[in-house]
Amino acid sequence: MMDFSGYRRSILLVFGVAAIAAMLTPLAKAQPAPLPEKPFAEHRIALQLSDDDPKKQSLVISVAYNLLKAYDPDKVAIEVVAFGPGIDLLRTENANRKLVESLVAQGVRFDVCLNTLDTIERNTGKRPDIIGAATPVQVGVGQILSLTENGYTLVRP
Repeated sequence: MMDFSGYRRSILLVFGVAAIAAMLTPLAKAQPAPLPEKPFAEHRIALQLSDDDPKKQSLVISVAYNLLKAYDPDKVAIEVVAFGPGIDLLRTENANRKLVESLVAQGVRFDVCLNTLDTIERNTGKRPDIIGAATPVQVGVGQILSLTENGYTLVRP
């Protein structure tokens, strides 16, 4: 009779090494957020917000509202991607908070860049308070790239 105990140990060792390698793979790889579920959307717009200028924030909000008025809300997917100074729109103390939350209630998605939040926290010692309606994405620009690769038109008001 053959002794397979050495063979079994080798197999277990290989699986064990593979499992450890999988666990050690960096978890912070930039993974875009899943795309919103609007399967019947005929128009897909990604709005980039990367400045803290209140006029640009108002413009992004205005563009989103105008798109909702111009198209059936079920036929248009709108995603605002905020990164860098643009995350200010999504801070809890922002004057436009109610407008943002109203847009979210109408199906507009607002993404906030986690890399930006991490950088602010590292530099100031405090993580900014962001509205709960914001969808965290690891890399704002990576999210824009993913959206454009999936049929979204990028607009930077």
